[in-house]
Amino acid sequence: MKIVSNTSPISNLAKVGQLELMQQIYGMILIPTAVYEELLDERAGKTVITAVQSAIWLGIQPVQNQELVSELRNRVNLGEAEAIALAVEVEASRLLIDERLGRQAATDLGIRITGVLGILLSAKRQSLIMAVKPIMDDLMLQASFRISTQLYSDVLNTAGE
Repeated sequence: MKIVSNTSPISNLAKVGQLELMQQIYGMILIPTAVYEELLDERAGKTVITAVQSAIWLGIQPVQNQELVSELRNRVNLGEAEAIALAVEVEASRLLIDERLGRQAATDLGIRITGVLGILLSAKRQSLIMAVKPIMDDLMLQASFRISTQLYSDVLNTAGE
């Protein structure tokens, strides 16, 4: 099972101290060079940079298909374009991505996607966390992660909370 991640799931889970959930659920996760650079950018913050530097289960893999990256850049930023292109290249079973336009571009290419909230639901199903609600609350407060009222309610309902 090959899993590729964009920046958002890694940085948001790192900000709330839950990055290890990604490794526990998926094992090794591939990220393209642009995503790695975004995660180590000073704007990501010390918490994210430190978490990423110690996450030995993150594998950095350059994207070969620059033509696809260029096409995708018409719709999404460089990190998302590289993550989607890498997912296509390695025939990933799943791409971890949150941004709406990136999710749509990936889905258009037939890539299965999961975002931060899907990761939390998986973690709860696997009994890696007791509850989704406190982590969703932390994501909104500490990481400024936007969750609509309807989605918040749907996730809690799915989680049985």
